[in-house]
Amino acid sequence: MFCVCSMLWCIWSQPYLGFSLSLCPFCQKRERLLHIWGKMDLMAHSSTFLLPTISGDHRPSFTYVLVVLNQRLPRFTPLLWKHSQLRLCADGGANRVYDEMPLLVPHEDALDVRHRYKPDLIKGDMDSVRTEVLDFYTSLGTMVVDESHDQDTTDLHKCISHIRDFTPDLDKSNLCVLVAGALGGRFDHEAGNINVLCRFSTMRIILISDDCLIYLLPRTHYHEIHIQSSLEGPHCGLIPIGMPSGNTTTTGLQWDLNEMEMRFGGLISTSNIVRGGKVTVRSSSDLLWTISIKKT
Repeated sequence: MFCVCSMLWCIWSQPYLGFSLSLCPFCQKRERLLHIWGKMDLMAHSSTFLLPTISGDHRPSFTYVLVVLNQRLPRFTPLLWKHSQLRLCADGGANRVYDEMPLLVPHEDALDVRHRYKPDLIKGDMDSVRTEVLDFYTSLGTMVVDESHDQDTTDLHKCISHIRDFTPDLDKSNLCVLVAGALGGRFDHEAGNINVLCRFSTMRIILISDDCLIYLLPRTHYHEIHIQSSLEGPHCGLIPIGMPSGNTTTTGLQWDLNEMEMRFGGLISTSNIVRGGKVTVRSSSDLLWTISIKKT
């Protein structure tokens, strides 16, 4: 049979009937993907949380929640705190807020800073938070949830579960969880944080460090990433997670992917560069998107 879309394949499939016109297996797979992609909902992304102020004109509009982990705080953590409606510390993240927030606001009195940047909740297995830090915040009304009985999930996992299951007053229609201190330090901790993205794949969760951010692009959606070019980029990457990506197509990158396969041991898109204000991504599997954060 002849492949009518490429005219490059010639396969004798039914000798007793002669030649017939059809698509080759590659093109059949491509047609199926295009059919699926055509039905995908759009998922828009934007790092507006890096802006000093977020106007009502910015789309998409998110409800932000901040989770602080036990790694060095990004320099813009006070900004993330301001944009968030709920602030949680994962165990030793409370130490980081107590110790490092005054250093990020050096022109103010340290005690005043500690009072102002009071977490709403401290949750985890409580093996890292210092007693004096815990006492300080509980005296200010911070809720503490000790889950030391649970050693099968990370402290970040515990906090995300709390946001999902125990915050009835929070508008979750366009919720976005910002995770500060999620990258750097021990690699197994980083891997655990990335695993949380996969375990809560229906939630928007962004892992943030001083240098970059990472979030999941679920294969169930067509993605538009709106670049805040004054604050992020140009270096970026797309990395398959959980399984190889049999087919990924992008626009807006220096080295766009055109129905490319990506897998570990083969091609992955690292050290790519954004070319403009918008990147689009379609993929047959979940991907991690990462982009550098500029030093301002």
